[in-house]
Amino acid sequence: MTISENKVVLIDYALKDKDGNLIDTSQGHQPLAYIHGIGNLIPGLEAALDGKTIGDKIKTTIQPEDAYGTRNDSLNRIISLKQFENPEDIKEGVQIQIQSDKGVKLAVVTGIEGDDVTIDMNHPLAGVELNFDVEIKNIRDASQEELSHGHVHGEGGHDH
Repeated sequence: MTISENKVVLIDYALKDKDGNLIDTSQGHQPLAYIHGIGNLIPGLEAALDGKTIGDKIKTTIQPEDAYGTRNDSLNRIISLKQFENPEDIKEGVQIQIQSDKGVKLAVVTGIEGDDVTIDMNHPLAGVELNFDVEIKNIRDASQEELSHGHVHGEGGHDH
């Protein structure tokens, strides 16, 4: 069986930046399970896995445009320290959740000057070239329930 749309795929992976620093890995955990072709993975990685079979190992470099996008300076905001429930916990480098017009978003505090808190709502990996080492562990057809829910159930996923 090959990886194609609506297949459940289990992969072991290591993700590194362009300098070889490990960002994330499945080592020591269950393989990552996703449904191919419905947007569960970044587009560049999904394209690199298309057509592969169980046991295949790939190394691929994904440019920011095919991953988490380029950095967008318009996603930097200045908000008042008074807006935080626990302002004493707000420090540079801290990841926070904020309410936006599109729901809850993650942001990183990048600066504090008086009552002004600068936050960055770019994805932490925006603008980063990503290097993946991937091994395909399993491929199967997605069930109708998995397709309707948009995620994997059972091995590598979760049960309802």
